[in-house]
Amino acid sequence: MKYICPCGYEYDPEIGDPDNGIAPGTAWEDIPEDWLCPVCGLGKDAFEEEA
Repeated sequence: MKYICPCGYEYDPEIGDPDNGIAPGTAWEDIPEDWLCPVCGLGKDAFEEEA
C-alpha cells in the first residue's frame, strides 16, 4: 500500500525514503511520527492511503 501527500509525493514502503533515514521495506506504521514529507514538509497525518 502506498501513501499519498496532498503535494503529490508518494510514500512506497518498498522504496522507503533513504535520503531521510527511512530504509526500504519500512512499513508506514513504523515511520517515526515526526517524519515529514520530503517534498513539502507536511506531517504523516496529512497523507492518505492510495485508493
